[in-house]
Amino acid sequence: MVTRTRISTSEIIEKVSWLCRDANFNLNADVLDALSDSYEAEGSPVAKEVFAELLENAKIARECQMPICQDTGVAVVFVDVGENVEITGGHLYEAIHGGVRQGYEKGFLRKSMVADPLNRTNTGDNTPAIIHTELIPGDHIKITLMAKGGGCENMSRIAMLTPADGREGVIHFVVETVKMAKANPCPPIIVGVGIGGTFDYAALLAKKSLLRPLGTKHADPETAVLEQEMLERVNESGIGAQGLGGWITALAVHAERYPCHIASLPVAVNIECHAHRVKTVVLGNFQ
Repeated sequence: MVTRTRISTSEIIEKVSWLCRDANFNLNADVLDALSDSYEAEGSPVAKEVFAELLENAKIARECQMPICQDTGVAVVFVDVGENVEITGGHLYEAIHGGVRQGYEKGFLRKSMVADPLNRTNTGDNTPAIIHTELIPGDHIKITLMAKGGGCENMSRIAMLTPADGREGVIHFVVETVKMAKANPCPPIIVGVGIGGTFDYAALLAKKSLLRPLGTKHADPETAVLEQEMLERVNESGIGAQGLGGWITALAVHAERYPCHIASLPVAVNIECHAHRVKTVVLGNFQ
């Protein structure tokens, strides 16, 4: 008989509430390191000053426990649920929405969600969250929250390329997407790229790629080389920090690939701003 680990919805609400505030107040070390390294490497005096101000802004946000950016984002939540976990006291999704509701209220964070994309009435509590769930082996739940700003999200694109477009077609689409975005996503940016799957799955791959710590190489050597080439091409654009010109437009390009139909080559680009707000918590027995 399989022993199940019980995780209560009250605990999930508490942890998601904390993630919302932690993400908006405290940049992770990998992002701070990337900004510091960019400050040292940047050759443009104007762009160098921008990097200094971004680092100072992050420092003030952390010390005062205030939002890094006035756009505190839509709560995008990735949940890995162990197959031996039993959730008690309610429904998983309702608990996540409850945690977002509580976190944005307690943190005095801006509520940016509207109930209908056409009628535009604000929900008043930043719910609903956008939730992606995956069933995994084990007896724990891993919750990763990304506070995704509207400015960078709006600059994202997807294309159904043909197989004949190939590798160069993918790179061209990614670079052109960044060039079209210009200063709108508040560069320096992180570029998430999803290659393959289907129309919808490529977009999910692009967003999931942003969860990887900055500065880490992809486990697949071929994909790692592709990421580096795309990063170099993006930085050759000269858009620079906050669109004011410079050597560094993107801190990183992360890509994920997946099998696809013989007639298809889906490519999605999900752009993230310099306020890269991602936090993770694990509940249950994690080994």
